[in-house]
Parts: sequence; C-alpha cells; structure tokens
Amino acid sequence: MFSFLILIPVALVLLLFCAYHLQEYVIFPATRNIYRTPSSAPFNWRFEEIFLDVNGERTHAWFIPLEGAATTVLFSHGNAGNMADRLESIQLLRTMGFSVLAYDYGGYGRSTGRPSEQRIYADAEAAWKYLTEDRGIAPERILLFGRSLGGAATAYLASRVKPAAVVLESTFCSLPAVVRDMPFGNFMAKGIRHSFPTLERVPYFQAPLLVIHSPEDTLIPYKHGKAIYEAAKPPKMFLEIRGNHNDGFVLSMDAYLAGWKRFLSAFIPG
Repeated sequence: MFSFLILIPVALVLLLFCAYHLQEYVIFPATRNIYRTPSSAPFNWRFEEIFLDVNGERTHAWFIPLEGAATTVLFSHGNAGNMADRLESIQLLRTMGFSVLAYDYGGYGRSTGRPSEQRIYADAEAAWKYLTEDRGIAPERILLFGRSLGGAATAYLASRVKPAAVVLESTFCSLPAVVRDMPFGNFMAKGIRHSFPTLERVPYFQAPLLVIHSPEDTLIPYKHGKAIYEAAKPPKMFLEIRGNHNDGFVLSMDAYLAGWKRFLSAFIPG
C-alpha cells in the first residue's frame, strides 16, 4: 500500500510533464500538404493565392471571390489539418452568398513558422488587415467566422475590430476550461501554456453574434457554447445543432443553413 501511494504523485507529475511538453502536438495537429486548392475539381473556383507578412514569417491565404457577393467571410478553421481540408465548408459559405478569405496559421500548410496562441492572433490580424487595407473592403462588409480553435482566433479579432457580424461554431470558453473537464483536468490545466480566453473577450464584441453548438459534442462540451452566448451583449442568436464536434454541421445541414439564414436576414442587410 505504501509503494502504491508513492506512485500516485509520481504518476501525476508525469501526467503534468506530458501535458506541458506535448501540448503543441495535441493542440496544433497541423499538416503541411496542400493536396487540393479552390481550383481543384469539383470546385473549379477562381481564387487568388496570397502570402501575408507576419513578424518576419509568411501566412498563406486564399481569397475566393463570389460574383455579386456583398459580404466577405474571414474564415478561421479548426486545429487539425490545413485549409485544403476546408473546401466543403467554404463551399457552404459560397452557397450562402459570400466571398471567402481562408488562411492557415503558422506551421500549417504553406504558412511558415510554428503555431502558437500569439501567432494565431497575429495571423488573424494580418488577414483582417489584408481585407480592409489591401483590398479596401469596408469592415461592415466582413463577417468573422471561426470553428473550434478558429473561434478563439475569431473572438480575439472580434474584440478589437467592428465587423458586420461574428459567428462562433463549436468553440470553447478557454483551453484550460476544456482540460478541466477531463480526468485529472484541474491538475493538468496548470500546465497549459496556450489559454485562448474566448469567454473573456465576448463581452467586447461590437457586432451581432451567432453561436452554434451541439449538445452531442464530446470534445467541446455544450456548456461552453451556452456560456459564450450568455456572456455576449445583444444582438445575438444561438443555434443548436446535433452531432459530434467534427460532423455536427454536416448531420444538421438543413437546420444549420436555416439558422444561418435567419441570422443573416436579421442582422446583415442584403
């Protein structure tokens, strides 16, 4: 019994060590291979390939215009893969009538450097600057959309700029808050270096907010989406979908698109 009791703190220390030193591999499972582009079949879209300067590194982005679109979506994707994996999501945004700027965080795809919380914020700011300054798109014609980790990037940006609207899908209150929901979470959360305090930033939004989340999400619990919604100032809207973290919007497609339509009709003229 005595030796077993000694093993418990040793195991906890090893757990904390792993959480601290291996967290980048878990939080940022990036891939480098851009195996398709917007011009690949079956999409065949016209697009512009862009490289943005971010503190001496390069952030890779695609600007995908849609003829007649009045609004452009700045799309911040989730933590896995790269933007080549998000063409189906971009297709949905185009179906809703948007031009799209998608970008990869540092260390993802063709973006140089390494991912980190601060680098992701810098990437989002560079993308906003490109749209508003280089392309001359008015802030009131830009919608910020982030899914999962991309919601944290979007929340950071939305607390500093005034876009047409903000959409946060399957997003967490903060990374430590997610970890605390896991076994030994309170202990492991002490070693998380990347906070992404989304919940703290939501009250500073100056645009209508749509929060999308599923009660069946086993990665980012539903309570995170509800807390984010409750923390936001009006105008705001909550869209409940079904399905797990990665397939919820697909399994809920009809309700998902209808919810977007209600939100857009209410808060984005035209």
